[in-house]
Amino acid sequence: MLRHNQLMKNKTIAVWLTLLVGPIGLHRLYLHKHFDAISWLHLLPTLVGAYGVLRAREIGLDDHMSWLLIPWIGLSAAASSLTAIVYGLMEAEKWNARFNPESPTDEAAGASGWLTIAGVVTALLMGATVLLSSLAFSFQRYFEYQAEDASVAVVAPDFRKSAG
Repeated sequence: MLRHNQLMKNKTIAVWLTLLVGPIGLHRLYLHKHFDAISWLHLLPTLVGAYGVLRAREIGLDDHMSWLLIPWIGLSAAASSLTAIVYGLMEAEKWNARFNPESPTDEAAGASGWLTIAGVVTALLMGATVLLSSLAFSFQRYFEYQAEDASVAVVAPDFRKSAG
């Protein structure tokens, strides 16, 4: 019986792993024992966003490519937060049927305790903050470049008329 409990996937651990290391897909190793295609779907946007952050630190925020890449890390973190919320709110019977199929559906590993609820609340707060911050950053950069392009378009015809 001790060996059986060691193989059980605990919902609380899964929620916190998804929240903390979900953007790189490591929570999937805990739940599925291998790095699958969905893990790569978590990892790739995180790496793209991290490259955007490094590029912005090296070149500056005026780099067009960096402001297109940086929000991907935020979207990956928001997706992981949503996944943590889904895991945390999943019913114990459904959790055990999906992640602990060899055990009874009323096994304690799928139960939600206070730490699970704290993880869900933290995921909600972090996910909303990261998602809104990513959107605000993207829209701010987009409108700054739109305003810059509009001012260049207005100045350029006047310059050409005075030069000719």
